Amino acid sequence: MSKEIENSSADVAVQGFDPATMEIGKEQEGRSNHWEVRTQEQSYAFLPDQEIDKENRYGQQIDLVELTGLPAGRSMFINENPEVGSNPNRNKQHGFFFTADNCIGCHACEAACSEKNDNPSHLAFRSVGYVEGGSFPDYKRMNISMACNHCDDPVCLKGCPTKAYTKHAEYGAVLQDPETCFGCGYCTWVCPYNAPQLDPVKGQVSKCNMCVDRLEVGLKPACVSACIGNALDFGVIENTPEKREQCKTHIPGFPDPEITHPNIRFQQTKDLPIEMSRTDSMPVKYHKDSEGNYKPVVDQKQGKAKHWNFAKLNSRENPLVLFTLFAQAALGVFFITFLGALFGVEALSLFVASDMFLPLTVTALVMTSFALIMSVTHLGKPMRFYRGFNNLRYSPMAREGLGLALFSAGCGLTALFSLPSNVWLTEFISTNVGLDLVALTQALPLDTLVKAAGIFAVIGGSGGLFYMNKCYQIKARPFWNHLQTATSFVGNSLSLGAFVGGAIVVITLMVTQATTALIEQASIVFSSAFIIGMLIEALGLIKHNSDLNRSENEGGAAHYIQCTTFGKTYLFRNWLLALNIIAGVSLLTVNLLGYNEPALLLIWVALALVNCFTAAIGRALFYILVIPTTMPGAFFWKNKAFEQHARDIGLADNPATGVAPLAH
Repeated sequence: MSKEIENSSADVAVQGFDPATMEIGKEQEGRSNHWEVRTQEQSYAFLPDQEIDKENRYGQQIDLVELTGLPAGRSMFINENPEVGSNPNRNKQHGFFFTADNCIGCHACEAACSEKNDNPSHLAFRSVGYVEGGSFPDYKRMNISMACNHCDDPVCLKGCPTKAYTKHAEYGAVLQDPETCFGCGYCTWVCPYNAPQLDPVKGQVSKCNMCVDRLEVGLKPACVSACIGNALDFGVIENTPEKREQCKTHIPGFPDPEITHPNIRFQQTKDLPIEMSRTDSMPVKYHKDSEGNYKPVVDQKQGKAKHWNFAKLNSRENPLVLFTLFAQAALGVFFITFLGALFGVEALSLFVASDMFLPLTVTALVMTSFALIMSVTHLGKPMRFYRGFNNLRYSPMAREGLGLALFSAGCGLTALFSLPSNVWLTEFISTNVGLDLVALTQALPLDTLVKAAGIFAVIGGSGGLFYMNKCYQIKARPFWNHLQTATSFVGNSLSLGAFVGGAIVVITLMVTQATTALIEQASIVFSSAFIIGMLIEALGLIKHNSDLNRSENEGGAAHYIQCTTFGKTYLFRNWLLALNIIAGVSLLTVNLLGYNEPALLLIWVALALVNCFTAAIGRALFYILVIPTTMPGAFFWKNKAFEQHARDIGLADNPATGVAPLAH
């Protein structure tokens, strides 16, 4: 199946195959060469046919048919073509080989990739970034060309809620279907290499597909064939290409390969300075350790001055700010009230048995519905929201949505079964509709059904909150991958939920002229939950600050931005939270001593409103500050500071600039 192809740049003949001239034997019948091979392809554009190792350095089998058990002759249906190509190694894990010593930063690989995939100017499946260091006359720059690494453990595949990703046994390619995608962008969060590209114009993600159509006919990907410096090569992983000395798993600027086990190998033999800086605005640089490996450290490019920058709290993630806060508050409203009654708190048991339990349940349902609507508006294609449950097996985002949907269903059932016990509504329906709900439902065990539906809502909501936290425990985003995310979510659920739930319950007890003891009991329950929620959030913030102050990775860099660019806002929020806790504890102490003047309720309301303000600031900072473990950009391309500058001066209005619009 192979022939000798003369290598014009070397004296050695390389073993390869050219399906365009290949004779088809009996074993190839039914597998004809259906892919058009462009004429006059150079010899270096063909994949060599080499002896293959059995495992890669991570212990993963390279022969993916053995690993998956799928038939070796399976069609990939490329361009809806059911036939199979002729590459003899089509079921082996392939990968890129990048020689940093050879890359001259010409961007020919970018251009070839974008031309082949017809990408707009603001998207690039492959991009070239730089790191540099030293000083004249020993100044050095290293260019890095990077695309999707088609990892052994693709976190994009596991994270995608719509199941738009597939790890194929053919070539080990991680392929993504833009038409299945609904544009949530979660895969762009979890990928450490900035491989998936969210197009805010089309509202969907797309990425490098390994040029599998070229591989089927034995040609290397377009980016490799276009590389004029012989910096890029491609083949079965771990098969060191000709004239390569090294197959390392990382170079300066490349994130930890243990996150995903990427199928890319590097060569970088030239001496580099001890410290290498990025040319983009990200406050990260790379320092060589005693073993010669480069580790990220914080680069204090912006100095240490503290600023407010309230205007910058506004971002394209605003819908997620509202989604998380309202969903967490809704959970707190229902959980505190229902569980309090379930565990025998007399005041809450009396409330659950009253007509006002139905409005409280509906309030929690409305808040959750609003939260889910906000999450849908964040999607690039909101009308495809139903696809968010496709990947329940792996995706925490899919499980988060399911948990909140179950909570909503539980609240709806609780409200439905509470309806016949609501005197005001049953009388209204009987008078105006002529329907006697009490008579229709008298045979049903309504109290048991209400309790069962409430427990169902608690279980579903707990699962939703748990996976909401798991959504942000991302190795590629160290600022989020911390206990503080969980403490913030749980703390806000308690404090915000106690505010809304407490207002409804306490006012109801006062209007219905309940005893002073019951009103005091309800007040103490909700005020305690309010304070505990703020304490949980504060303890998480203290731990977060302590850990990230000592961190030198991208999490530490994000904390540096938090303490400088948003330094005054960050301190303002923290001081407000601390004062709120002190004031809340003081008020609770006063309540416990028996002083329950109506004016104290107004102070509680004021504290609760301040807490809503601090929660909104904290959640906005949560989304704005995160710095991913992504690849270095260039001075213009993939540089957030340049993108903002282009928007400020109007340059971004020119589509050729390559700056994406501020949309999702």
